[in-house]
Amino acid sequence: MKRDYVAVIYDRKIRPVTQYPDQLAEYLCRRFSIARGSKLLDVGFGRGDFLRALGRRGLRVAGVDQSEAALKECGDLEVKACVAGREALPFPDSSFDVVFHKSLLEHLENPEPLMDESMRVLRPGGQLIVLVPDWISQMGIFYDDHTHRRPYTVASLHDLMVMTGFKQCIVERFYQLPILWRFPLLKIISKALQKIIRPEHRPQLSFIRWSVELMVLGSAQKPL
Repeated sequence: MKRDYVAVIYDRKIRPVTQYPDQLAEYLCRRFSIARGSKLLDVGFGRGDFLRALGRRGLRVAGVDQSEAALKECGDLEVKACVAGREALPFPDSSFDVVFHKSLLEHLENPEPLMDESMRVLRPGGQLIVLVPDWISQMGIFYDDHTHRRPYTVASLHDLMVMTGFKQCIVERFYQLPILWRFPLLKIISKALQKIIRPEHRPQLSFIRWSVELMVLGSAQKPL
């Protein structure tokens, strides 16, 4: 019997729950000035770790996912079934202050329908926040997930946002290390590690792993 992607890839025995979702939620809310009470849609919420963490930050959260395991896991929240990128998001126009996708776009052969839908459900002036694996640093392991379809760089994510019609697009390579968010000067250590260690070396220490395995973070606004 075919098994559910979320149930397999995000099995808690393999990927236990950590403090990282709460740390990232706090960072994103602070960096992008997301006010408490803002309504946020998490597209492809998976196990729901980030959906719940954003809710704990005082946001009014909703989510969509195609995984039965994901929907069951977060059945106590406002979640709906949707095959993102193939189906319309099941919400009216201008429903959300923020649309968030993490580790989703790389699974879509054609990201444009989802980007159009993200634009549609955002209110004018609303914000899109996207995180995808950084192809430059992760090319050696990117296709370890057989469901990955399209890699991204800073330039390609930026162009996708602009072509969709978003404004004030900011895209950068992003370290998944909370200590570097607080002390950016420590990036000099991470950059030194990148010269001698690759993600395919499978480093076990989290500081080393997340120093060499980067994401691309993009933010943009729907025009007023």
